Amino acid sequence: MKFRCERDLLADALTTASRAVSSRPSLPVLGGLLLELQGGTLRVTGSDLDTTISVSVSVDQEREGVVVVTARLITDIVRALDAGAVMFSVEDDQASVTAGRSAFSVRTIPATEFPNLADPSGASVSIEAQNFATAVNQVLKAASTDLDRPILRGVQMENEDDGLRLVATDSYRLAVRDLPGITILAADQSVLVPSNALTEVVRMIDDTDTLSMRVGERDVSFEVGTTRVTTRLIEGQFPNYRSLIPHAHPNKLTVSRAALIEAVKRVKVVVRDSSTPIRLVMKPEGLELSVSSTDYGTAFEQIDAKFEGTELAVAFNPDYLIQGAEASTGDEVTIETIDNLKPALLVSPDSYEYRYVLMPVRFP
Repeated sequence: MKFRCERDLLADALTTASRAVSSRPSLPVLGGLLLELQGGTLRVTGSDLDTTISVSVSVDQEREGVVVVTARLITDIVRALDAGAVMFSVEDDQASVTAGRSAFSVRTIPATEFPNLADPSGASVSIEAQNFATAVNQVLKAASTDLDRPILRGVQMENEDDGLRLVATDSYRLAVRDLPGITILAADQSVLVPSNALTEVVRMIDDTDTLSMRVGERDVSFEVGTTRVTTRLIEGQFPNYRSLIPHAHPNKLTVSRAALIEAVKRVKVVVRDSSTPIRLVMKPEGLELSVSSTDYGTAFEQIDAKFEGTELAVAFNPDYLIQGAEASTGDEVTIETIDNLKPALLVSPDSYEYRYVLMPVRFP
């Protein structure tokens, strides 16, 4: 293998593919990147066997070949080089990287040891990338990070009224986003996609207009330009989230989204534990927010709001409340409640495409 490529182009490809490489690989070869060169195209692939990221770049080829190089080492080397052309070549079990007056030689790993990763299955469907990225970002925060709850570490995708629905929950809050007009799943089909893979998909979308998506029996892939993310679907039954969404709310508070976010951020300054609840008192005169900490003190703030219903005091995890409001769209948000013990619903008064269900916290 021998080729020449601009440093920035090569560094970007190595960095992107490396994000699928585990810091503690189950096999030594999975700590490396697979480099395949043929027909002037270099394909760089990283994988932890669950998620695979592959990037293709055009290079000046002198000799084709296949090799595996330690991901972190080769990425750090290329990124450290001066801007300009980089020459990469492989002889026996050594890879040489030269640029300007810099020269590196690193040991390679036999490409035969790298797993044979099948190409993604399923028919390719093109969707609007920016809208999809926005929808994913709106639900990702609600996905669990608990390693012992793998089902909740995914985002449920399902067909809903001839559109695509995304759902995530960590059992403390639930986020639902509908994407009307996107038909990629069968009427009764649903898939559970790992949230970490979707994070990488959003990262690669950037300012791209179109995203290609393929849904197979056991995997799903997303392709933007010359970058592809393929991930295994999570097996298991996602919770029956529909029963968690209240359908009738006697109390409705509508408030400026920006004002609510800033007020919550201000009053939570006096607490150091994010689990300390923030108390909201909803009444016709407006919204009152307060927190109390035995170690640091108390905070209180009142903001303008429109309220319909019976005066109510309810408490929420402040970070969860902020994240739900930040993910909403529009200038205002509506918090719909039944009482201080039942789930509250946060929505935009202009659209119900995004819904955020938040469990209240008991307070003294």
